[in-house]
Amino acid sequence: MKTSTFKFANTFFAGMFFAAFSLIGAQAFAAGVDTDDFIDEASAKGIAEIEAGKLAIQKSTFPEVKAYAKKMIEDHATANKELRALATKKNVKVADDAELLSRAKAYVLKQRDGESFDAAYVNNQIDAHKATIKLYKDASSSTDEDVRRLAATSLPKLEHHLTEAEALVGVLARGSNNIKVDDGKADHH
Repeated sequence: MKTSTFKFANTFFAGMFFAAFSLIGAQAFAAGVDTDDFIDEASAKGIAEIEAGKLAIQKSTFPEVKAYAKKMIEDHATANKELRALATKKNVKVADDAELLSRAKAYVLKQRDGESFDAAYVNNQIDAHKATIKLYKDASSSTDEDVRRLAATSLPKLEHHLTEAEALVGVLARGSNNIKVDDGKADHH
């Protein structure tokens, strides 16, 4: 009983953290897209994706999740190089807060092992990519032409990442009795 309560509490708090992390972007851009804010927020999300991907490669028990994580590391590293180039061009300094967010996110994910980790990672990827897509859609109507262009050209890849993460839900559901699929999302019980 204690183990079940601990797992529930662990899952609950991890879910709350991921939800709060996802909302950061939505709240930051409710009033419009600022070039500095977009670069900072998009960089933070990219760094978090890279750190979570590194953890998934180490902890996942599914080869498909590990392959997806490797792709997230590569794609988001490339995207962050593009963001750094834009930041340099616009003379924008990316805040150190991005590193702190990625460490916090990685810390929560480190609390999970095995299938529980896989479910948490995939659910987080779905939520994080939905939030990132909203950020980039908002930025695609920016008054800054460079931000608009970067956002518009990045959207198809981000949408593809979301589709791939959603497909992993099925992989996890077929591979474990401990993962419940509900409305297209995996949920660990």
